[in-house]
Amino acid sequence: DQIKEFAGTRKLFSTGVKLVVLDEADNMTNDAQAALRRIIEKYTENTRFCMICNYVNKITPALQSRCTKFRFAPLKPEQIIDRLNSIVTQEQVNISPDGIESLLELSGGDMRRVLNLLQSATMSYNRSNQQITANEVYLTAGAATPQVIDKLYLGLMTNDFTTAHSMLLEGLTQYGYALVDIVQSLSWKVLETSFPDEATSILISKLSDIEYRLSKGCRDSIQVGAVVGAFIIVRHKLIHPDEKEDGMNVEEVK
Repeated sequence: DQIKEFAGTRKLFSTGVKLVVLDEADNMTNDAQAALRRIIEKYTENTRFCMICNYVNKITPALQSRCTKFRFAPLKPEQIIDRLNSIVTQEQVNISPDGIESLLELSGGDMRRVLNLLQSATMSYNRSNQQITANEVYLTAGAATPQVIDKLYLGLMTNDFTTAHSMLLEGLTQYGYALVDIVQSLSWKVLETSFPDEATSILISKLSDIEYRLSKGCRDSIQVGAVVGAFIIVRHKLIHPDEKEDGMNVEEVK
């Protein structure tokens, strides 16, 4: 009703247009989007609508077809670093160079996340002028440090199933990490490793399936076994490249 009232009123002798900005538009219900579509059609001559969203697939096709899309990619580190250094200087934050690097790495190109992490780390560790290092930044974010990820990755690539499963489960319970964060970090490690294309595609596919199941509410303790199993399958594939994924040779099947 507020949008309709705002868009419907016109000023005399005014040649400009009104602008309606809807942030987080992907949280609108389908009924609300249907109502908005009719408002857009009715007041298109004197009002422009700007919808900001994270997931464009949650916007109905009817609304999308009436809009021009502008996609904003994550910021590159060189686009963030100058502003970050300026804030660190003005706020007199005692942070090490590796702490800056960890902020850029954990942000994923999100400037808001960079500033939130910096502020949280400062409130937690910088009160006594203690220098904030990469370790403090990772602790603030609740993310696994590169050293922990390297250790888990090495264990998954070398240990047997039981040992690797115990190691990964212990890492989750001891440090309180979320399995979905571990899976995302392991995915980047896989992409950095010189695997054959087939092995890489199999492992990334399985890790993406696990991440999807975790997003739907599956228990971490069960999906730990799936993570270990995915690495075991790929390790077997690297040793026996001619075998099918289930371990049976094509000739034997025939």
